[in-house]
Amino acid sequence: MNLPEPRRRQERVFLRSLGLADVAAYVSWGRDRRFCEHAGWTVDRSAAELEAHWRVLIEQPKSDHLRLAAVAGDEVVGYVDLAGAEPDRRELGYVVGPSERWGRGLGGMVARLGLAYGFDVLGLQEIWAEAVDANRASVRILAALGMTEIGRGDDEPFLGTVSYYRRFSIGRTAWEPST
Repeated sequence: MNLPEPRRRQERVFLRSLGLADVAAYVSWGRDRRFCEHAGWTVDRSAAELEAHWRVLIEQPKSDHLRLAAVAGDEVVGYVDLAGAEPDRRELGYVVGPSERWGRGLGGMVARLGLAYGFDVLGLQEIWAEAVDANRASVRILAALGMTEIGRGDDEPFLGTVSYYRRFSIGRTAWEPST
C-alpha cells in the first residue's frame, strides 16, 4: 500500500508485533508529560511501573485486544490497537509518541495502517473509533480516513476541557475504493 510520506522526513512506516525490545521506547514516552496528558496515560508513573506494565502487555496479551508496534526505520513511533471480541468488527485505537513526533503526518499514517491491517489481514467488515471532540487533531484524522461520524459517546475531559467522545465507523466496502 502506498502511503503519504511525513512532511518533514521521508519515512516508511509499517506495523509489526510488539517485542520486548520495544519496552524501552514505550517507557520513555511515559516521561513525556504532554504525550501522557493527550494519550490518557497516567502522568508521572515510575520507569519500573511502566516497564512492568508493558512487559505484561507484550508477554500476556489479551485475546480481545491486538496491539501492533508502528515502526519507522528502526524506531518505534507509535502503536495501533484493534480491540473487541466480535469476529467482524473491532475498535481502532492509535498513538504516536513521543510528542515531539506530532505534526509530521504520522498519526494519519499509523491509523491508516491500522485500518488496512484490520480489513486486509483480519478480514474485518467494520472498524469503529472514538476521538474526544476537544482533540481536534484526532477528529481530523478519523474524518480524513473516510470514517463516518455515527454518534456521540460518553463525556470525557480532555486537557482540563469538558468534552465528549465522537464515534466514527467505516466498513470494508467504503474502505476498499480508497485503498
